[in-house]
Amino acid sequence: MHKLAKINTPIFWAEGHPGALDRESWQLEISGLCENPVKLNWRDLQSFREETVEARLTSVTRWSVYGAWTGVRIASLLEHVKMLPGCRYLRFWSVGGIYDTSIPLAIGQKERSMVVWAFDGELLDEDYGGPIRAFIPYLWGYKSAKSLIKIDLMDHYIPGFWEMRGYTDSGTIEAGPCRDINDGGTLKQIPGGEVIDFCE
Repeated sequence: MHKLAKINTPIFWAEGHPGALDRESWQLEISGLCENPVKLNWRDLQSFREETVEARLTSVTRWSVYGAWTGVRIASLLEHVKMLPGCRYLRFWSVGGIYDTSIPLAIGQKERSMVVWAFDGELLDEDYGGPIRAFIPYLWGYKSAKSLIKIDLMDHYIPGFWEMRGYTDSGTIEAGPCRDINDGGTLKQIPGGEVIDFCE
């Protein structure tokens, strides 16, 4: 059982659980406003400098989980494809092409914005967005698209799956009650913005 499951991290797929996915044949396409569009397979991704960040994934449904997330910085991927100056937004696509969401380039270039494949040293499974997922701890979790297959580099914003259904385009985390998954789901208070710690 994955550690995320052991601590009872919720599993939720708006577009339906994808079932078993093959890590070895996985591809991530990066295209749009760049000089060098690519399709990166699992081994290609492993060739990038691997980094681990300690941060929280915080859901708009009011739970938050802390851990060590391992993968590659989105900024490194943008450098690899030679992003063009006109790029302003990044659009993420999940497996199946139903779920998408977009973030400002400035957020995607932040230090802890990642494409990740492991949590606390364990490879992510399909329940939690494996083989790879976006990890954007600065925004609500719906901006961290699961089972990532594509990143579009764009000059304009396009509302995604949940944004078209009433969620905010910005994805800014709002203050209020939130369940701390690392503390058995205890209800605590969070400030606005990235959840670094809970309020006293």
